[in-house]
Amino acid sequence: MSAVLVVNSGSSSLKYQLIEMEGESVLASGLIERIGEQTGSVKHTVTAGGDDETFRTTEPVADHTAAFRVMIAAFEQHGPSLQENAPVVVGHRVVHGGKRFFEPTVVTDLVKINIEDLSDLAPLHNPANLDGITAAQKAFPNVPHVAVFDTAFHSTLSPAAFSYAIDAELAEKNRVRRYGFHGTSHKFVSEATAAFLGRPLGDLKTIVLHLGNGASACAVDGGRSVDTSMGLTPLEGLVMGTRSGDLDPAVLVHLHRKAGLGFDELDTLLNRRSGLLGLSGRGDMRDVVEAAGAGDDRAELALEVYLHRLKHYVGAYIAELGGVDAIVFTAGVGENSVVVRERSLAGLERLGISIDPERNASAERGARVISTDDSAVTVLVVPTNEELEIARQSLSVV
Repeated sequence: MSAVLVVNSGSSSLKYQLIEMEGESVLASGLIERIGEQTGSVKHTVTAGGDDETFRTTEPVADHTAAFRVMIAAFEQHGPSLQENAPVVVGHRVVHGGKRFFEPTVVTDLVKINIEDLSDLAPLHNPANLDGITAAQKAFPNVPHVAVFDTAFHSTLSPAAFSYAIDAELAEKNRVRRYGFHGTSHKFVSEATAAFLGRPLGDLKTIVLHLGNGASACAVDGGRSVDTSMGLTPLEGLVMGTRSGDLDPAVLVHLHRKAGLGFDELDTLLNRRSGLLGLSGRGDMRDVVEAAGAGDDRAELALEVYLHRLKHYVGAYIAELGGVDAIVFTAGVGENSVVVRERSLAGLERLGISIDPERNASAERGARVISTDDSAVTVLVVPTNEELEIARQSLSVV
């Protein structure tokens, strides 16, 4: 058996999956949270014959090295056996690869130095990703480790798409440009869409809408990212759970001068107190939709702002692609919110986009078409699987 261990390390969490690659089936998955706090939370799920069995414990987890010990102990206690299903490679999600990494990369000391050097572009993510890599190398010293970068899929953006209209020398010196994120999801979903439709990937013009607590849109032409809504950081673009998305940059200057907000306060405002939460007091789309349906004006406005921005990007990408074959919803909100899917594309019939209400409201969970039979543009829901994409890419280079 060829198993791949996929690791996603956050600042205080460790998420993992052990995937058997011959059948691309998940053998086990887990989440260790509150790393570094007094009491950590551990969840380990074993999948056997299609049935999941979950085990939960609480215990102190001092750091990521300790988290890997806890993970290995969970495998030993609950299975499956890491001896019988020994990973041939450990794949790591790394958020920011800058201009240096545009494909899955075997981790070396030099690669780790570069990931650390790029931390100023993703200070909340790259250091934690690097901590996870270092701890995983201690836990699995005889297995190759591969870094898969969120930004890599967007390395195909043209200079016109990735450049900001500021002083060119200043931008180059400080690495200011559009990088884009959610790349593993956009890549997986665009390829899964082509396979589902039975069409060559190279022939398809697709808009992928990755809508979760973080959200981004991507225009994909023949399997290549040609534009995406996130920029230098994951803050730009769509309205998100707690992030503002697009904003006149002069708003920051104004709030600094008039409200006396410093840089750290502005950063907190835009990343943690804006988006749906800032507009409605609710950061979860399910709560916003429920409150809007009950007549809450703030929630309805938040929903309308969210949908307005989403429709704006869909229209822009149709123009940029010169027409579109498929629009695909994915991730937590995209896969589950009937209201968001329906209202975000409402009124676009003259562009050849028509949603079938019954198909859209279906409780089916897999990949499915939700547009009408006579819709010129096929609209789909395709579940994302970033862990499987990381596993595929990691295995491909070793």
